[in-house]
Parts: sequence; structure tokens; C-alpha cells
Amino acid sequence: MKKLGLILSGLVIMALAACSTKVTSSWRANNAQQLRKDQKIMVMALVPQKDRALRSQMEDFTVAEFRRKGYNAVSALQEFGPGEFMKMGEKQAVRKLQGSDVGQVLTIVMVDKGREKSYTPGYAYAPYGYWGFWPYYSRWYNTYYGPGYVTYSTRYQWEGNLYDLKSGQLLYSVQSQSFDPPSTARMAVLYAQQVVKDMTKRNLLAQN
Repeated sequence: MKKLGLILSGLVIMALAACSTKVTSSWRANNAQQLRKDQKIMVMALVPQKDRALRSQMEDFTVAEFRRKGYNAVSALQEFGPGEFMKMGEKQAVRKLQGSDVGQVLTIVMVDKGREKSYTPGYAYAPYGYWGFWPYYSRWYNTYYGPGYVTYSTRYQWEGNLYDLKSGQLLYSVQSQSFDPPSTARMAVLYAQQVVKDMTKRNLLAQN
């Protein structure tokens, strides 16, 4: 039983590792200064209309991660509602944001979402030929006639861009990937953690 428990624990750890979000690339403008904690950062997620709950999660958890480091971050959805900026042109939207004392805007865009299918045969390779006639025959019989199984995985690709609202300059861009998240909430938490960690590494955010 103890051995079985260890095996199950290992499988759980492997499963959690597989359900991950990671930064694949990022860029910082050469003249970008470290963000000031007294300036407001607005987090604005853009996802398909049917995924409104995901938009809220991506914004809320990213805001929470900024605030955990002492930054004044807010959610666009919480501040203005779901469709406020769709009715506006660029100048009107910028004026509205500046009227809310926003210094920077972080956009989070779902650039792709795909579902992948893979087939796993019902056997694992081993040099059965050394074991004798029947093991060798059985192995190949199972190869051609034994059942395998099909698995599906979901992959999200994200792009985050940080803009200075006053100058319009792109300060930072980050590309990331989420693979088979157990829930959208968990994906949003991991996204926020990884992006804020990368921004800190690139000295856009203070270490403490």
C-alpha cells in the first residue's frame, strides 16, 4: 500500500507539472523605466465573448498579483464593465483612461486556443525477441489488435502588452502558453504569477 501511495503521489505531481503555464518569450523597451507604485496600472483582457468568465479571471488574478507586490492595479472589467471601450474611438478611450488616473495599460490577449488529439497504443516497446517465441508473438499481436486510447489536450496562447498611456509607447511584451489547465481559474493564477515574475526579472517591477 505504501508503494502504491508513492506511485499515485508521483502521478499527481506529473499531472500538475503537465497542466502548466509558462512564458515562452518576452521583450522590454530599452528606455522603459521601472514602474512606479503610485501609478495606476489597468489590466485589460481580450478573449472571445463566450469566455467572459475567463476574462474576469485573467484580469482579477493579474491585478491581485500586482497588488501583492505593492502596485496600484485595477481591472478594466471591474472599473468600466464588459463593453465600455467597444463604443469608443482611440482618443475617447484614452481620455477616459487618463481621467481615471491610469498610467499604464496591460492588455492580455488570447491569440489562440487549440484542441489536440493524440493516440497512445496499448503497449510499450521492449526487446521481446530475447524472451522467446510466445512473448515476441504476443507483443506484435497486441500491437496490431490490442486497444489503445485517445487523449485530448487544450493549449492556450497568450500575448501581454504593457503600454504607457501618456506616450503610447509599448514598454513590454510577453508571450506565454498554457497547456491542459485543470480549470480556467488555475490557468489565470499561473499566468499572473509567471508574467509578474518575468516583469520583475526584467526590472520593470521592484523586487520587493
